[in-house]
Amino acid sequence: MSDETVIAATSGESIRSRTGGGTETTRHTAAQRDFLAELANGLDARQLAGDEETLTVYSIDQGPMVERHLPLAVVWAESVEDVQHVVRSCAEHQVPIVARGAGTGVSGGAHATEGCIVLSLERMNRILELNPDDETAVVEPGVINADLNAAAAPHGLMYAPDPASYKMSTIGGNVATNAGGLRCAKYGVTRDSVLALDVVMADGSLMHTGHQTFKGVAGYDLTALLVGSEGTLGIVVGITVRLKYLPREVHTIAAFYQDFRNAAAGVLAVGRARVQPAIMELLDNGTLEQLDELHGGDLQKRGKSLLLIQTDGFGAAAEADVVRQVLAAGGATVTTEASAEAEMLVELRRNSRGVEVDDEFRVGEDIAVPRSRLVDFVAELEAMAARFQVRLKVVAHAGDGNLHPTFWMDRVDPATDADALVRLNAALDESIRVGLEMGGTITGEHGIGQYKLRWLGLEQPEPVRELQRRIKELFDPQGILNPGKAI
Repeated sequence: MSDETVIAATSGESIRSRTGGGTETTRHTAAQRDFLAELANGLDARQLAGDEETLTVYSIDQGPMVERHLPLAVVWAESVEDVQHVVRSCAEHQVPIVARGAGTGVSGGAHATEGCIVLSLERMNRILELNPDDETAVVEPGVINADLNAAAAPHGLMYAPDPASYKMSTIGGNVATNAGGLRCAKYGVTRDSVLALDVVMADGSLMHTGHQTFKGVAGYDLTALLVGSEGTLGIVVGITVRLKYLPREVHTIAAFYQDFRNAAAGVLAVGRARVQPAIMELLDNGTLEQLDELHGGDLQKRGKSLLLIQTDGFGAAAEADVVRQVLAAGGATVTTEASAEAEMLVELRRNSRGVEVDDEFRVGEDIAVPRSRLVDFVAELEAMAARFQVRLKVVAHAGDGNLHPTFWMDRVDPATDADALVRLNAALDESIRVGLEMGGTITGEHGIGQYKLRWLGLEQPEPVRELQRRIKELFDPQGILNPGKAI
């Protein structure tokens, strides 16, 4: 057992955050010391940490904070048995568990809650099986999305869901939030590629849901229920996924517009042509400006908005020709990019959130609206940004109507910051209200987490929320699994 573990388990000192961002040192209670000692007894020293630096790093994901808490400890599970030991210890002592993957979530789903331990699954990173003939893979939750794709590629296969953070996000984290990605317009979101799950329940027992086959309708679909449940119903320790064929041919089309609304209209025009692109991404002028600043490009000189479309498969060339004709007829400057630039544009889009991390002065949202209302919603976003005097940039998975508007304010000084935050939050609330009025949802792929609970009641009526609370109570009677999140 390391010195840090001994300190955590016996001397009882921990660091807690005060409201307002300061910290204070407190001592663990006798019950907490007993719990930490029991936890340590079932783990190697390298799997448990209680030092301030580690607790701080693992206390948050990339989402805005509602309140800051440091966990009692951070635990790194390396096996299913480790997870079961942790859950059983927490259940016995009624200690909350916040399960965590790579921490790339942006809704606060992995933020530490008061008195919790953070259970990191990043070391459970093995690809257990890859079956080319069945077109399936079985992975542990800590497998990086990009690593699974690298393993599947030599077999002519791919794992289709590809969130922008695919180079560092884990499959377990993708499952927790039902993550989407650039290819979801054609291939669907994470739930559409998950066949089965192995889940440690709130009492430490292990349950298997789903099936190895592509089709299967026996009983209630518990797999679909668990995907997107944000760690509130069980802790996923194994995932069986369906793989898709790696496209032999890919064509990328860049269409530059002088107006963002016309670019949004181009999305509908492609749909009316009955072409199904694999990727259809929309970037506004603010996003192009930021990308040029970060990468030294000239995107703004080519247009004020970019519609980036990728077709794939054996019909990719024919589909791309139709797309070019449709977009040119709508006033776009359409380019046939060379392979290197096509890949560059797609990668720039994947990184178009920029280097910032969301906080109280900068919030990226995740609203989806019916595609027929895409143009209307973009117009409303631009109008409300001007009305509330806040800055705005928008990227969108335009193929399925999922927009990521980012509202932000530049920090000036303490005297003006308060008013800035009032205006910023008013713009956020207004964007949610308008999106819902258009038949949309408050989250297309990032999840509710902690931050978006403030808006969930606007979308879901109380009877629906109460039913979800009853499901949560059935799965987790003590309420120790990621409390205060998702529902």
